[in-house]
Amino acid sequence: MRLQSPAFADGAPIPRRFTCDGDDLSPALEWSDAPEKAKSFVLLCDDPDAPAGIWRHWAVYDIPPDWTRLEEGAGRPGPGRGFKQGINDFHKSGYGGPCPPRGHGVHHYRFRLLALGVSALPAPRVDPTCEEVEREARKVLLAEAISIGTYRR
Repeated sequence: MRLQSPAFADGAPIPRRFTCDGDDLSPALEWSDAPEKAKSFVLLCDDPDAPAGIWRHWAVYDIPPDWTRLEEGAGRPGPGRGFKQGINDFHKSGYGGPCPPRGHGVHHYRFRLLALGVSALPAPRVDPTCEEVEREARKVLLAEAISIGTYRR
């Protein structure tokens, strides 16, 4: 399985418009070569370089199995998008863009796509956190793809 963004190459800087210093939009993401048995997808974004440990920026779940992309700005909060979103470490639903501490150096933002063997994630509560979404998704994981973008302030 492959995951990529038309907004930045794997390992390259994430453009400012997708960060807290810009428009804080989620970048478009595209995937291919998913397992035939995939019944849904989860998309996660986190920062393992955060000073206090992993900072979770986004979790999208119950993405239909026939989808192969999320459009730019899909991470805006709100229902009716064809998927659900977890509560990030900014304590909000939806996408919270890269926003490392100033002068902390380059941070690596992991965008990870998880192909699941279930059509609906059994979330532990109505508004699960990104961490809870990942924990439940790993129980029914078929495959995983990753793309990394960088950002520094």
